[in-house]
Amino acid sequence: MMLRPAGAGDCEVLSALHATAFDEAWPPGLIGDLLASPGAGALLIEDEAPQAMILWRAAGGEGEILTLAVDPRRRRKGIARLLVEAASGLAKTAGAEALFLEVAHDNDAAIALYRGAGFEEVGRRPGYYGRGGGQRADALVMRRDLNTAPPNPYPRVSERGGPA
Repeated sequence: MMLRPAGAGDCEVLSALHATAFDEAWPPGLIGDLLASPGAGALLIEDEAPQAMILWRAAGGEGEILTLAVDPRRRRKGIARLLVEAASGLAKTAGAEALFLEVAHDNDAAIALYRGAGFEEVGRRPGYYGRGGGQRADALVMRRDLNTAPPNPYPRVSERGGPA
């Protein structure tokens, strides 16, 4: 498995990955436009084939995860958390003090991922996401302070090797 920066030449791959995860896939041209904007970046995880991607940007002291997509066959392996942490580090290096994102209110797996990575809900956007059949879903706006460490997902261990 390899994590690497993605660029303009990867827009087709990024769009295809996005389509595996979302009802309304972002076309390659939109992804290219985002990547061409100041402070934006993308990361791609691949082995024999692309597995996951994240698009982010940082400007004015704030960062934003624009989208995160993991091939459904590759989920629940820690790949999304790896991408969130990598993008968080890059946003912080670019001067962001906080990182924001939007996630569908009914996407329990993604909400758990983000909460586990130190994000907290700070707002709600009613009807933000389009769904099939004219349905809409609210977006939760989440924020992570980049000046503090995320919660440790591993239990503390005492000097004797047992739980602390």
